[in-house]
Amino acid sequence: MTITEFNTLTKDAASQALELCCVSQRWIAGVLEERPFQDLSALQQRANFVWSTLGREDYLEAFEGHPKIGDVTSLKAKYSGSGNLAAHEQSGVSSASDKVIERLAEGNRQYEEIFGYIFIVCATGKSAQEMCELLEQRLDNDPEKELAVAAEEQRKILQIRLEQWQ
Repeated sequence: MTITEFNTLTKDAASQALELCCVSQRWIAGVLEERPFQDLSALQQRANFVWSTLGREDYLEAFEGHPKIGDVTSLKAKYSGSGNLAAHEQSGVSSASDKVIERLAEGNRQYEEIFGYIFIVCATGKSAQEMCELLEQRLDNDPEKELAVAAEEQRKILQIRLEQWQ
């Protein structure tokens, strides 16, 4: 999709397009307030501004839009390169060893137990080993710091997804 195409969508269709980048309804509504956009840069700037105005509940809603790392089988299936955005972004997992995948699954289980939401990381360009190490490091964060880190990772993800709208 291009910015021109996005600008001509109905409000519902534009909302659905933005939902592919981030499912936070307040984020979507805030971005749509400034439509039409002159160019991709203007859209990205608005996306960042709206993101900076959101709070905990909005972040948690956004996190729910990501695939959950639950067990080893579903983890392998989710990131096997099926062509969807999340699979492509997290393709570093598809070539990971079973040991690393098991560590990711166990780390995510611990993470969810500690923080109450799934581990969010901008996985683009990262190997499964790197993601595993980041997850394990972040388990020691206090809840407030971790929410800020996860929110920043979500912001990076939505920006990468918007970049495809050239």
